Amino acid sequence: MKGENHMKNVKTVSLIMLSLSLIYLGGCQGSNASKQASSGAQTPAFQKSSLPGGGLAFPHNERIHLSTDQKWIAEEGHLSDLIRLQWTAERAKPAISWADEKGMDKTAIVSHDKANNPEQQDHKHISIETTMSPDGEHKDQLFTRFEIPYDTDVSEIRTHSSNFNVMDGILRVAGEGNRDLQLAKTGEDNATTPLWSLRADSSELAGNNAGGNFHVVRYSDEGEALASALYVNRSDGKVGIGTNEPQSQLDVNGDSLAIRESKTPASSKAPGNKGDIAWDENYIYVCVAKDTWKRTELSSW
Repeated sequence: MKGENHMKNVKTVSLIMLSLSLIYLGGCQGSNASKQASSGAQTPAFQKSSLPGGGLAFPHNERIHLSTDQKWIAEEGHLSDLIRLQWTAERAKPAISWADEKGMDKTAIVSHDKANNPEQQDHKHISIETTMSPDGEHKDQLFTRFEIPYDTDVSEIRTHSSNFNVMDGILRVAGEGNRDLQLAKTGEDNATTPLWSLRADSSELAGNNAGGNFHVVRYSDEGEALASALYVNRSDGKVGIGTNEPQSQLDVNGDSLAIRESKTPASSKAPGNKGDIAWDENYIYVCVAKDTWKRTELSSW
């Protein structure tokens, strides 16, 4: 009971301070009242909000203009933060929300430390939320679409139930080390385990287009990198399958190469391009020049 009374007292004091502030603002508005009265205009008063949760509503169609000449300096208390929202309880969620003409919340920006459910891990993020489908399982509920964690040196930025489109632009991954675009599986508490990566490696950029070579990296079920299934050397374009040191334009580190479908050119002058290879039950065919085929007979042993 003592804790509840304390919270009520804090809330009461907060409302009194807010009311005094708004009375001051109202007084500032009232300084122009005589001018407005002479023209027949009336200064609207602050009213109780009709939206769920109540609160105070600014006069309809009135604008709020905030400005500052202060700097964002920690030692001075970040004086340029003209709006500061604070949580004063463990699971409080100060937010800015937008509602439609019926008062239904449609979008929100929320920052908070703890999840509503004590059994969930701490959220520690700022999130942008929008409503789910009006005819779906979670009708009109606000849902986190984009989140940025705090209290971490590297933020794991996440999107949820969202497609990411780059319209007439570039999606760029830059850095000093490996630059990875990962394909992963999700697990408990939004944990992710990589399955594949498209990688520009950290090899030194040494001129003549050397370094920053391309890999398709495969991972184990535990998320450990196994090997590069495909490698492309940036300087000469040589491709390695199962090797990161291709010696020819296509270098396969394996003991077989399969062309699954058979093909029999109609004649030695059948359409073809230099380098084409085909086979059937009796011959291997090689196109040695435009529309010029040669063949070698196959035999058993």
